[in-house]
Amino acid sequence: MPNPFAPLQPALRILATEGRVLPATGQAIVDMVSPDLEEAYDRATGGPGEKVTKVWETRQELYHQVKPIHRSQEHCLRYFLDGSAKIYFIGTLLEHERSSPVQLGQIGAAAVYREDDGRVRRAAFEHKILLLMDKQALSETLWSEVEKAIAEQAIAGHSHLLLRSTNDSQDRFSEALGVVEPRSRGAHRANWAMREMEIDLARNGLQRRADTWLVLDGTLGTEYMNWNGPPVIGVAKSFRRDTQFHISGPRAEQMNLYSLLAGLELNHRTAVFSRWPGQDREGAILFWYVRIRPQRGLDYPLMGVVKVEWPNPSRNPSREPIDSDLADQISGWLIAERCVTPHGRDNRWHAHLYAISLAERVIKDRFYSEEVLKAAIRWPQAGAQI
Repeated sequence: MPNPFAPLQPALRILATEGRVLPATGQAIVDMVSPDLEEAYDRATGGPGEKVTKVWETRQELYHQVKPIHRSQEHCLRYFLDGSAKIYFIGTLLEHERSSPVQLGQIGAAAVYREDDGRVRRAAFEHKILLLMDKQALSETLWSEVEKAIAEQAIAGHSHLLLRSTNDSQDRFSEALGVVEPRSRGAHRANWAMREMEIDLARNGLQRRADTWLVLDGTLGTEYMNWNGPPVIGVAKSFRRDTQFHISGPRAEQMNLYSLLAGLELNHRTAVFSRWPGQDREGAILFWYVRIRPQRGLDYPLMGVVKVEWPNPSRNPSREPIDSDLADQISGWLIAERCVTPHGRDNRWHAHLYAISLAERVIKDRFYSEEVLKAAIRWPQAGAQI
């Protein structure tokens, strides 16, 4: 097999020639993002102290029983989309008094489509390799030379190679979470590039009819607020836990998320609520919780529960609540998706949807292994310090 990272060598040669490179111990070290990145982003985009005071559906009840709707009865969830990223620290670049970590990222996004008979096939896939450095810590001359080398490789047919700065205002993960440590920013920048890839696939990469629903893995953030394509929902396994519910009305309720979900039984959903309560964008994205597995045998109330987010198609100034029957229908579809589960393959199995796990597997099966990466990435000797 030819070296898949060979197109990076011209850029690495420039770094080793124009600066001093201190290679990473063992050639590559995995860099991680913040624990529960999805939960942290949900909290950051929702703002501090989220307090829900209103039910955004046509039936004013706190809990709703839901009947599972299997695809043999109604097959509307057809597309399932997920993304994944893996980031490696491969060295430190020294340029006079400046320095920057050098990181390599593999990012991917995949959508799978389910046929009438239940067979699942790959519908779309994107894979990119990122070279990540802190542009602000390097001279403009050096950055431009590396940028030119990557552009030349793209012209030669290697358009999957991208150069990204770890100090980039477009990196909404680092900005939202306040990440400042350079290597950590690199890991978050790569994950944001992966999210951008997911959004592009959802908007432009799938030829969908108006009656085929897309399920995205994770929260919708603010990126899907004004969605105008075929129907989409976000299904999050991890989500913010500090939301307070102060529901007014004949049966006024005040509780935190743990209390709300402790009372949520199997095959039930909560009432539908809105993100950004009290703001102009209230009602733009609605959410609710669905218990897809019984609490018995699970460690705490949040296990076995998914958070469902739905972009409200009605627009300001008169956003309408969701029809409760539609929320029941969506929840019924999702409950039926709980089997088969990737038990033993993922510690989030209790809230995993099988088709989403297949999309994730499509991506990870296409990633180059750590062993391949370590064998393939070699710093040129000129200027390198080992």
